Amino acid sequence: MTEKRIDIRWRDLDAFGHVNQAVYQTYGEEIVDAWFRDVLGLGAGEVWDYVVVRLTTDYRSELRLADGQVAGTVRLVRVGTSSLTLALELRAASDDRVAAESEVVFACWDGDRRAARPISDDERSKLEAAA
Repeated sequence: MTEKRIDIRWRDLDAFGHVNQAVYQTYGEEIVDAWFRDVLGLGAGEVWDYVVVRLTTDYRSELRLADGQVAGTVRLVRVGTSSLTLALELRAASDDRVAAESEVVFACWDGDRRAARPISDDERSKLEAAA
């Protein structure tokens, strides 16, 4: 499981003074990117070729600027033939309360064909080692 912390910025807030729900997804995107890079062993210039095909989020509590940071963790739930499912949890760094829980399904993407592709044996072994 990878944990990544992200500073909560003033621009992340909405008129209610808490982090806007769309920003939770941006935090998740950064955290998942770090997870993929770590698990697949990618360098700074390399791109992971997975696309989101399903995303569900349960918002549990608000994040505010006073929380300072959001801490996110990723856990592999399932590896399929051409897709994988991740569980993502966002917590307020100030008191460790759960702010959101998401389940994200990614399809492996073939950019030339513009369609899903099977997970390679190398990817599968790296992904399963992360479970």
